[in-house]
Formats: sequence, structure tokens, C-alpha cells
Amino acid sequence: MLNRFIALTALAATGTITFCAPALAQRDQIRIVGSSTVYPFTTAVAEQFGKTGGGKTPVVESTGTGGGFKLFCAGVGPTHPDLTNASRAMRTSEFNDCQKNGVKDVVEMKVGIDGLTIAHSKGGPAIKLTLTQVFLALAEKVPGADGALVANPNKNWSDIDKSLPNIKIEVLGPPPTSGTRDSFHELFMEVGALSIPALAELRKKDAKSFDNAWKSLRKDGAYVEAGENDNVIVQKLEANKNAFGIFGFSFLDENTAKLAGVAMDGVEPTYDTISSGKYKGARPLFIYVKKQHVGVIPGIDKLVAEYVSAKAMSKDGYLARKGLVALPKAEAETIAKNAVAMKTLTAADVK
Repeated sequence: MLNRFIALTALAATGTITFCAPALAQRDQIRIVGSSTVYPFTTAVAEQFGKTGGGKTPVVESTGTGGGFKLFCAGVGPTHPDLTNASRAMRTSEFNDCQKNGVKDVVEMKVGIDGLTIAHSKGGPAIKLTLTQVFLALAEKVPGADGALVANPNKNWSDIDKSLPNIKIEVLGPPPTSGTRDSFHELFMEVGALSIPALAELRKKDAKSFDNAWKSLRKDGAYVEAGENDNVIVQKLEANKNAFGIFGFSFLDENTAKLAGVAMDGVEPTYDTISSGKYKGARPLFIYVKKQHVGVIPGIDKLVAEYVSAKAMSKDGYLARKGLVALPKAEAETIAKNAVAMKTLTAADVK
């Protein structure tokens, strides 16, 4: 420990970090922030870690993916979190923020697959959608009769297609700080936009305008920002039988008695369709570890080992029982090996 103290003190003198080991070690409980989608899985791992004597049960906070990266990358020391959950990969801008603030060594762990779903109360009307219809329901602007973008005129689902229910479009979803919101834009809205000839042509002529089209959601009440807590969306769907909600597959899986998932382009969101890639809303989930805190905040290495263990991450593991879709065995083994070795990200690894 003395050698670690000397090394850290020397780094602090150069300005690389601004703390010494005793100051960092004032905290003896791991702190984790980030994605609400990954939150239940990390909470399960944290509880298992606490039960098996790895150390104090870590504190896990649901701040959203973007909010988690902001907190995680703000610096090194006891006031900054040790890990962050993410429902998308770290971006170049976030990696650069980490580097700028002295968070030089970041370990990325892909921990499983999630399906981004649209669901409704089982008491509501059954519905099947295409990605094109989702775009036409929720985009702020859609192509008009001449192909030019106009304010979205669709009030009811039947305005989009007469085969859809004649009920008001009302979709509850995550705020801009959420990785689920980012994934919804990329997996649903962008793909839906590209399926419309006028917008596919717009991308060729004016890529910026095309990006604005699929990244801009309605602000007239058709899309409702319901916060970072997906359980709140579940409760609101129970109260409003005609509303729809956007959240990860695990929340649908945990509420199958109350909710039904909406088939996308003819494919139902299930464990098997997400695992196989047939369901187009599939996305990877991640954990990021601050390597500079390993060995100083006690237990981080043991927590990481627990997360990537077969008893947690395998198809028969306890995370799968909570709705996490397991990675292929070979990929999971490689990720576990790199995680235990604390292999760090480089700028080339980040998009």
C-alpha cells in the first residue's frame, strides 16, 4: 500500500490526478450510476456481491446512460462513481471528456443483449406495427403529399393506416439523457425513416436534414417523456389502456401478466428473437469501470468477476432470469477474460 501511496502522490504532483490514496480510500463502498435499463441487472449483481462476502453491497443509482457518463467522466476520487451502466456504447465525446478530466483508464464490458420494445396494457387494443409506422407516428415532421417535410398531421393510429386502431397516438418514453432514447432513435426512427422513399432520397441530397428528421420527436403530446424510471411507464400503461410505452425487454418480461409487447415488422419481442437477431430492436448493454479506482475502493475487481461469471451471465444464469438476454458463450468468455484483466479502452475502440 505504501508503494501505491508513493506512486499516486507522484502522479498528483504532475497534475495527472488530484488526490492521494488515503483520500480516495475514505470511501469503502462501491458506487455505480447510469442506465435505468441496466440498473436491475447491476443491482442483482451488487446484491449477490454483498451476500457472498465480497464487501459492502454497492450503491446503484439510476441516472440514465448520458447522465451516468457525465458523472463517471467528471473525475477520479471518492466523490466520483466507480462504474457506470450504459444501454449504448460510450461515444467519442464522452471518452474525450473522461480523458480531459483525468479518467484515463476505462474498462468496457458488454454484459448482454436487450430488446428495445414498445408495449401496451393487455386490456388495450392489440396492435402490430412496422418501423415505418412508428416513424410516421412519432416524428416531429413527416413527408407531405409532395415529399417535402411538414408538421406531423397524424393524430390517431388509424390516420397512418386504416388497419390500425382509431385511437389517439400516445407513447410514453425516456428523456434525452437516456440510452434507451438514443437506441430508440437509431433502431426504430432512423430505420423507419429510411424505409420512406422521400426520406431515403433526402439523405442522399441533404444528410443533415435527414438526421434532423429522425432525431426529432413530436412535442404535441403524442410522445410523452416519462422519466428515467421504466417502472413508472409500466404503471402508467396500466392506468391508460390506449397508451404505449418504450422500454427494455426485461421490463416487459417482468410484467407479462399486465403488458403485451408489440410485434415489429412481424416479429414479436421474445428472448429467442432478440438473441437470434430476428427482432430488429436488439441492442447490447454495457458496464464501464474506472480502473484507477481498482485496488483503492475495495472490491471493484471482485464485483467485476461476479458480473462476468457464468453463474451471472450465462443463459441459465441469474441475470437471464431477470430478463437479460445472454451473449453467445464464446463472446462471453472473451469479455470475461478481458474484464478480469482490466483491459482498457483506447481512442480507436470508441466511435
